[in-house]
Amino acid sequence: MNAASGPVPEAPLPRRPYVIRDVTDPWAMRGLEGVQVDAWGYPDREVLPSSMFRISSVCGGVVLGAYPAPLPDAPHDTLALPFGLAFGFPALRDGQLWHHSHLLAVHPDWRGSGLAVALKHAQRERVLAQGITRMTWTFDPLIARNARLNLGKLGARAVSYHADWYALGDDPATAFPADRLMIEWDLSRPSASHPPPAPDGEVVLAAVPGGEEPDAPVLHLNSPQVLAEVPRKAELMNEPLRLGWRLALREVMGEYMERGYVVTDLAAEGERVFYVLTRG
Repeated sequence: MNAASGPVPEAPLPRRPYVIRDVTDPWAMRGLEGVQVDAWGYPDREVLPSSMFRISSVCGGVVLGAYPAPLPDAPHDTLALPFGLAFGFPALRDGQLWHHSHLLAVHPDWRGSGLAVALKHAQRERVLAQGITRMTWTFDPLIARNARLNLGKLGARAVSYHADWYALGDDPATAFPADRLMIEWDLSRPSASHPPPAPDGEVVLAAVPGGEEPDAPVLHLNSPQVLAEVPRKAELMNEPLRLGWRLALREVMGEYMERGYVVTDLAAEGERVFYVLTRG
């Protein structure tokens, strides 16, 4: 190996075929705690415990796990650990019944594999079988890959912006603000993935020319469609830069969604991505 060479990167391990199944056994539900730690690095206090999966599963909730497909010589592989989960429960307000999906977690090794989409469609099947046709969930608007999943691959839309949805820290003065977009998915309509469209609309938020930080938001437009840029990989930015984008998105989305705009897609142009906000 010469001085200019580096170690040869290891090839990714081949992914074993998997199955998605309802998790009803309380002991198997303990394995779903580990999926949350693997996916997000949660400390113990943030992990949803298996007891909540258990009680939800007998009260109308949906608890799904993704497991390695059984090997031919071990068709009852009860020791296999899950690497994905979807969890939600019935919600009721003002006489309206729907399903709220609280958790979708995938082990980092399985990101980009289609597993998240498969879990959501399996959840959709279970919810439709209960006679429910609407599903909601929240996601962090700074995570562009999740926006692509929710808006482009599932065909859902974001209907409201919520600042400080969760308290993820001990001190609100120092904790990174956990803002979330509320997603609404009409389960009665066919769901089909589509490629990211080209940006079409007036830009209300973008990075400063030649830089990474957000420019001043534009809050006064009334166009049928506006565009708000989001960093493609904000999770790799330092915290001050991420905070700048968090507050800029909060200002733009809070303003336009309060005026009746909904987030209908994630557009792409080269390495840049933009939320598409459509009026009405």
